[in-house]
Amino acid sequence: WDLGLKKLMQQFLKFGVVGVVAFAIDYGILMLLSRGLGMNTLLSAAISFTLSLIFNYVASMRYVFTHRADISRRREFVVFVILSAIGLAINELCMWGGTALLGEGALEVTLTKLFATAVVMVWNFFSRKRWLDGGDNAG
Repeated sequence: WDLGLKKLMQQFLKFGVVGVVAFAIDYGILMLLSRGLGMNTLLSAAISFTLSLIFNYVASMRYVFTHRADISRRREFVVFVILSAIGLAINELCMWGGTALLGEGALEVTLTKLFATAVVMVWNFFSRKRWLDGGDNAG
């Protein structure tokens, strides 16, 4: 294996672990607030998403990507949020297209969501790598 490809794959696996934990936080808080405490579902979803996004940022920039010395942490977070919002838009577009094409049954929605998740995961990894990762030369 080429050393560069091996390092990229290791980074992608770390990214996947952070994503799984972020999803668990998002889903767990959503269920706790909406089902456990009876809070409005949309408000619960906004709170859980926000907390998950903050965790994802901190964990991604600590364990997956290297801070770029040429941008501040504040700007880094803003770029992270913008890239995440684009990922959300890609997710929504995939969900819209997939359900329009396949239908809205449980199996169809699940298959569409799996596809959307894969597309967004690739977007999130490579966009963050491009605009946020300082790489081996980071200071």
